[in-house]
Amino acid sequence: MKSPAIFFIFFIVLFTSSLIANDTHYYKCITDKVTTFSQFPCSGQATQHKVTTVNVADSSKIDHTKSLNALEREQIVRNLHSEIRSVKHTLAILSRKRDTAEYNQQERLTRLMSDDDKKHTAKDIKKQIKRIDKTYAKKKKSTEKKLAALEKKLKRYE
Repeated sequence: MKSPAIFFIFFIVLFTSSLIANDTHYYKCITDKVTTFSQFPCSGQATQHKVTTVNVADSSKIDHTKSLNALEREQIVRNLHSEIRSVKHTLAILSRKRDTAEYNQQERLTRLMSDDDKKHTAKDIKKQIKRIDKTYAKKKKSTEKKLAALEKKLKRYE
């Protein structure tokens, strides 16, 4: 069995020679016991691979600023989409909570009680529903404001 150091040395030789030739072919042979790499086919099932490198002198002239800026912009856009999706889910949850609270208040009327208690309960329910709607409207407005700001920010990056 060959040690990993031999494979490492083999790849160093390949990469060093590829700096001169700019591309090098090698073969990978997989057997039951071991995987080997060679400059020549080791068996009928050997697969050929190509190592291509860029000339080191030419790579210093490349300006990576544009590609880094594009990557940063993509990340910002992806994060903004996530935040927008999160805020939309928050709006849906707010609506669901409001509906549940209103339903619970309406359920109070279905209980058995006297007419006098029903009138008093109906007034209380109206008050509670107004409070629920007011709280919902306030939270919805602030959430929609946040959503609008995120969408505006997203338009700047797209």
